[in-house]
Amino acid sequence: MLIAVAMFSLMDTVMKLLSAHYPALQVAALRGLSSLPLVFAYVGWRGAFGTALQVRWPLHLLRAGLSITMLGLFAFGLRKLSLAEAYAIFFIAPALITALSVVFLKESVNLARWIAIAVGLGGVLVVLRPSGTGMLTLGGLAVLGAAGCYAVSAITTRIVGRTDRAEHMVLWLMVFLAIGATTLAAPNWVPVRGADVWLLCALSLSGFLGQLAVTEAFNSGEASRVAPFEYSGLAWGVALDWILWHTLPDRYTLIGAAIIIGSGIYLVRHERSHAQAEHP
Repeated sequence: MLIAVAMFSLMDTVMKLLSAHYPALQVAALRGLSSLPLVFAYVGWRGAFGTALQVRWPLHLLRAGLSITMLGLFAFGLRKLSLAEAYAIFFIAPALITALSVVFLKESVNLARWIAIAVGLGGVLVVLRPSGTGMLTLGGLAVLGAAGCYAVSAITTRIVGRTDRAEHMVLWLMVFLAIGATTLAAPNWVPVRGADVWLLCALSLSGFLGQLAVTEAFNSGEASRVAPFEYSGLAWGVALDWILWHTLPDRYTLIGAAIIIGSGIYLVRHERSHAQAEHP
């Protein structure tokens, strides 16, 4: 998981660099297009092409739509925010997933977990500035919207994962992401500069390695023990912000991030004890 977070942090850094020169939807399209060669190679190596058409198409299309929206919003947010600020807001996703699981997965959430969700949302408000001026910033709201799309996508992934192979889920997500985002970005497409070819290679490799690492993490370890390491992304965000842009997060971002991470870790650990109580 630590390797996965490092790779995804590098991927987000490349997206932030690209977002300075290309529209947000084009950055999302480049994310999908650059990943396709490695994804095809991986699916072929796993021997999953033969049954690739035997999937639940509506759910795969829904995941693709959510991913396009998420990447577009996140790329737009990265234009306005530092990596640390964007990560702090995006860390609300575990709380949103827990809340949405009540509606879509019919899971029970007790009062303590609802309180943790409310505390996490309070942390987001702190990151967006307690004075209220930050609430209207498009960058912060865009990242919050991206976190919402990610949460819904995670619920959808749980549902489709009951019947479809993981290789097919990765394959069709990248294919539909590349096609859909490219189609939407086409009217305002900016020619890709030759100097950015290396950034696209880094985008492809970091995203692919990150996906493999996070899959291995959850396959080989308990989710409650593995998931908290996702929050190491904040350290990467702070470090990369300082190295590349010479900026550091302010106290509101750090306080809000601490609140969000604390509530997220509580939810993940509580999920484990709840599952053990329900299924000893």
